[in-house]
Amino acid sequence: MKFGPVPVADAEGTVLAHAAKLPDGRLAKGHVVSAADITALQAAGVSEITVARLESGDLLEDVAASRIAAAIDRDHLTFSQAATGRINIHSAVEGLFVASRSVIDRLNRIDPAITLACLADHVPVRSGDMVATIKIIPLAVPSRFADEAVALLRAEHAFSVKPFLARRVLLVATTLPSLKSSVMDKTRLNLEGRLRLSSSILVQERRVPHTAGAVAAAMVQGAERFEMVIVFGASAVADADDVIPAAIRLAGGRVDHVGMPVDPGNLLVLGQIGEVPVIGAPGCARSPKENGFDWVLNRILAGEWPTVKDITGLGVGGLLMEIPTRPLPRAFAGSRPKEISVAAVLLAAGTASRMGLSRQHKLLAEFDGVPLVRRSAQAALEAGIDHVFAIVGHRQAEIRAALARLDVIAVENSDYATGMASSLIAGVSVVGADADGILVMLADMPWVTAHNLAALVSAFKTGQGQAIVRAVSAGKRGNPVILPRSAFDAIRQLQGDVGARHIIETCGLPVVDIDIGPAAHLDLDTPEAIIAAGGILKG
Repeated sequence: MKFGPVPVADAEGTVLAHAAKLPDGRLAKGHVVSAADITALQAAGVSEITVARLESGDLLEDVAASRIAAAIDRDHLTFSQAATGRINIHSAVEGLFVASRSVIDRLNRIDPAITLACLADHVPVRSGDMVATIKIIPLAVPSRFADEAVALLRAEHAFSVKPFLARRVLLVATTLPSLKSSVMDKTRLNLEGRLRLSSSILVQERRVPHTAGAVAAAMVQGAERFEMVIVFGASAVADADDVIPAAIRLAGGRVDHVGMPVDPGNLLVLGQIGEVPVIGAPGCARSPKENGFDWVLNRILAGEWPTVKDITGLGVGGLLMEIPTRPLPRAFAGSRPKEISVAAVLLAAGTASRMGLSRQHKLLAEFDGVPLVRRSAQAALEAGIDHVFAIVGHRQAEIRAALARLDVIAVENSDYATGMASSLIAGVSVVGADADGILVMLADMPWVTAHNLAALVSAFKTGQGQAIVRAVSAGKRGNPVILPRSAFDAIRQLQGDVGARHIIETCGLPVVDIDIGPAAHLDLDTPEAIIAAGGILKG
């Protein structure tokens, strides 16, 4: 790839290195310059632009990113479409993210043009969380480097998400006169919270005297009826022969490890009775704050069994508690309000089946000389939306052309013929964890203005991204609508020609209605409706 300035007249087929402004829009970085672009640039008085000229064997950034991503096992992962050389990868399940540092380091050392960043090893994730991102740094990369990355990812495991396995759990809590029952009650509640992400259930709690015999008897019964036993001792473990490890042996089990190099969490006991895991929890696990107990519990819930080597290898990064000689990260984390972000998803993939025999596409109809789909996209951009994605399918070449030179990313929905649900799913997939909410816009609503959209976004941010925000007119529900990230998983389950109405009505999230007047109800499905609204049929 050759990079540098060239005269506009010689730029056809090159890749734009910097965005170029035009009177009616802009050419985005990474855009392949066409003859029509040259004419527009010259008309705007631009004589020179900075471009990348591809050489034999070069791959454009999106092509290279897509090729590399295709080499990664898809199990329990979802992938965004490539845009500006980036593909974001998200978890499709609640589980444990597991990564190989050596493989990822080797990939990142193939060439600086190719990068892969991911979460830390053994981090719990929710469905929809971003776990990794592939980014091609320059506008193009030699294919030999991409091929080397592909070969590595196919030959060796780089990362995955291991789904959590729901377990039925027994809590054995020992008692001493010094331990308040209220502390034991809070311990149970905190344990239930820890188990919730894996859909595991704390079926029963048994409170017994702090003796090896009483604990062993409870463990034996638990190993017969439950799939995990967790023991909270009223007194901390002080020795490998203390009450909890002694009780495991007395119950016929084995003790795998006592202690771990994680603080808080040093005083953990790990063992088994038959196939049933037994965890002697450290006292710090009575608190909801992260500690070594979480690290071991999450591995077991994801189907792993931590070996002695695993546990003794947790020391680097194992200092979790704030100490006087360094800042207090938890205190700082709560001091700044989170900036709520919204991405717009413009639904423009449909077949326009009600347009009749004319086969004219409603989204190409012009209002004040502007195609309807472009008008809708401009409203989102003028409202200050963080990112705007147009989901395209039917006659997508013409829709893309109508969106040319706008700062809008077109995302292909190859399943558009199955109905609206597939476009919503495509929108959630491309947005992933990058936004706290998505503004779902129908591309055929000409009266929805940037001011309307800004009002919806403002309401969503006021609610800290926790509520659904819906446009209404005179109290009657309409469109557009903003759906928070907590609804994304439900969107992924939609099928057929259905929108998000069922989710809005059944998900239990609060709904904030914003009256934007008649614009909330006017969507154009027929030639007659387009003409009546002041449009001119085209295409």
